[in-house]
Amino acid sequence: MPAFPMVDAHVHFWDPTKNRYPWLNDRPLIPFRYGDYSAICRPYLPADYKRDAAGHDVVKTVYIEAEWDPKDPVGEMDYIASLRGATGWPNVAVGQAWLDREDRAATLERLAGFDFVRGVRHKPRSNPGPGSASSGGMLDPHWVEGFALLQRFGLRFDLQTPWWHLHEAAALADRYPAIPIVLLHSGLPADRSPEGIAGWKRAMTLLAERPNVSAKISGIGLPGQPWTVANNRDIVRTIIDLYGVDRCMFGSNFPVDSVCGDLDTIFSGYKAITADLGPDVQAKLFHDNAIRLYDIR
Repeated sequence: MPAFPMVDAHVHFWDPTKNRYPWLNDRPLIPFRYGDYSAICRPYLPADYKRDAAGHDVVKTVYIEAEWDPKDPVGEMDYIASLRGATGWPNVAVGQAWLDREDRAATLERLAGFDFVRGVRHKPRSNPGPGSASSGGMLDPHWVEGFALLQRFGLRFDLQTPWWHLHEAAALADRYPAIPIVLLHSGLPADRSPEGIAGWKRAMTLLAERPNVSAKISGIGLPGQPWTVANNRDIVRTIIDLYGVDRCMFGSNFPVDSVCGDLDTIFSGYKAITADLGPDVQAKLFHDNAIRLYDIR
């Protein structure tokens, strides 16, 4: 695959031997969409990532909160600041904030005080499948009040939710058009049945109509299956068709997606899937859009 400058728009660095991440430290391990993830319950630092990414010219990285101890969300950014000082990576970060907590404004203010923090992630409450009649967390008025505070502090929102809640995200984007929303992990298209893909496409089409929403192509591995171009080509190209070449970017979701494939397989797969779009479009998808959308300086 060709080597060109890349921004990895979704990485995690962690050391569960020094810091607490409940999902990595506690036993038994929680149920996870990729199945057994015990192999990643170990330190993963910029040096480990650089070994995994050898052969690809990754020049900048975007750190996404790693479900650090929820009692101390700001402490995670103190840790990331120390990593930046020691290694230069990550370049920017998305922190943890609980938008339904009483201390949300104070937490957001402190996170915004880090010059490398660009936004926050709080996974809103979701239902286990598309057949549920109950609403998800993005319709909770108290949660929405917390979301609205992002505009005050100039923060983006990284949204991780299954596709059957994207109509709620569309309403949120309409109500707060000045808050940039980055949809993570491609809307979680885990159900690749004809019915599942049809539902995912309808939901993604609805959200793509909102100009303040961009899409991160990441986290599209399948449990129990190796990561392949054949499994993921249609997912990637559908997202690019819906959101356009100026509102999409690629992320590895490493080390989490190492459960599904090595980094070379995933990056080379993304490059192969987009090769026919030409170098100018690939430059946007793999580098330029992330620089702009996350304001990486």
